[in-house]
Amino acid sequence: MTIRKGEAWGEPVLTAVSGLRVAPSDGVAVRGDLSAAVGLSGGDMARTMGGGTPDRLDGPHVRATVDLLHVVADGRTFTALAHVVARRWWWRGEVVMAMNAQFLGPYDVAPRSHPNDGRLDLLRVDPSMGLRARLQARTRARTGTHLPHPSMTLNSTERWKATFSRPLDVYVDGHRVARVSDLAIEVLPDALIVHA
Repeated sequence: MTIRKGEAWGEPVLTAVSGLRVAPSDGVAVRGDLSAAVGLSGGDMARTMGGGTPDRLDGPHVRATVDLLHVVADGRTFTALAHVVARRWWWRGEVVMAMNAQFLGPYDVAPRSHPNDGRLDLLRVDPSMGLRARLQARTRARTGTHLPHPSMTLNSTERWKATFSRPLDVYVDGHRVARVSDLAIEVLPDALIVHA
């Protein structure tokens, strides 16, 4: 069940789970059978959940239900566990980050994001944001202090879609999947049980 404010989330698991499919990254976690639980030994979702080390699954860890992101990019469909990024370059032009996890690599992009709230956190960088401001925001994003910023907006929503005037490259859980003009992302609540 999707978490509500003030409720506990996940449950402690004290020992290793035999037969658990283990995924070393976010993208690998959503390949194959999504009806079976997945152990996260690495990636941004594992880090969001306080895990992310391969040996953690051999002892005490957390089991929880998370949302997934259903992505439609120019008619092609993908599933994301942690995030979807649309951009041409980091240093100029439009950048859109749809976050289900708190982290994107070393950056605390969406400090208030929760992987089971039935919503995605959408960070948009205004195309007019200059290089110097982007470099400063990148430095501050390591600690999650890049917001608020007049050239960036962060919204929480169940679904989002856009048509870009110039096609953008789309990255699903860190892997480039397409260059598209039309992008739609929708939250799939309570879609996967993970161990981290």
